[in-house]
Amino acid sequence: MPINRFPIQLRFGDEDSNGHVNNVRFVQFLEEARVRLGLMPLGTEISPEDPGLSFRALTARSGVTLVARQEIEYRAPLVYRQDPVWVGIWVTGVGRSSLTYGFRIADDDGGRVYAYAQSTLVLADAGTGRPVPLSALQLKVLASWRGEPVPFRNREAGQRGAEAAAGSGAGR
Repeated sequence: MPINRFPIQLRFGDEDSNGHVNNVRFVQFLEEARVRLGLMPLGTEISPEDPGLSFRALTARSGVTLVARQEIEYRAPLVYRQDPVWVGIWVTGVGRSSLTYGFRIADDDGGRVYAYAQSTLVLADAGTGRPVPLSALQLKVLASWRGEPVPFRNREAGQRGAEAAAGSGAGR
């Protein structure tokens, strides 16, 4: 399912008064995975003229990416520990100007899953905020990261959310 995985080191301050990692930190884990993925070099297969080019740099040429929607399904409590938690990330959908990432936050071996999530981002003009179509190269990158739908317990809820983001002004 995840195409790329990144370790996230927990901090003691991530825990809340209930003794587990606060739900707000999970959103930051998603952001960290998106940024790390965006900074990876695209390589010669995707970008032969400039293999060091990253998706983030490529996207900055067209505009900015804005988070349009996020959904998180918490599966198990996560407590502070020395071992990192691993965030898997992959693309679950692509619209005209939007993309949707799927996430799995789990132990290194994937045996215990703490959360599944989905984030829809929209490429927008930095000045006007209006959606900008994804370029052919951006679409090629996103296709290389394509994976299965997020296995939410209520799959219909996640699918409706992604379709709504792609079908509204966010995805056009």
